[in-house]
Amino acid sequence: MTSTSTSDAVRHFAAKLQFETDPSDVHAAIESGERFVLVDTRGDAAWRQGRVPQAIHLPTADIAERASGLIDPATPVVVYCWGPGCNGSTKAALQFSLLGYEVREMIGGFEYWAREGLPVVNDNGPVVRDIDDLTSPVGADAIDCAC
Repeated sequence: MTSTSTSDAVRHFAAKLQFETDPSDVHAAIESGERFVLVDTRGDAAWRQGRVPQAIHLPTADIAERASGLIDPATPVVVYCWGPGCNGSTKAALQFSLLGYEVREMIGGFEYWAREGLPVVNDNGPVVRDIDDLTSPVGADAIDCAC
């Protein structure tokens, strides 16, 4: 294993936190009224299947053409796609970055949002899911991994 300096590690992890966030932090930001736009970058079928209620739908392929008409470039953006096995949110974050937006990627994507028991809706209304005990404490009043 290669040794790294402490200063390299600090730069690396600080950069990750500057450009990434997670579902529980996004949920907390929504609840506290923080100013940003949450963007679901998946395709139409995925959007209809389920989504974060506060999200807007803007598939990655449409960002370059439609973003400025939907989102003020001065507004921070958080993007998500399916989950950790998908790099769609990374591609979307790059597209927003190229347009000059301040953007963060929600790691874990929609999969971990849903698995943590956070609010989900589909075209028929709210979708109720049990909290996955591998992603969140079960029986807690609020989602808090104490991290």
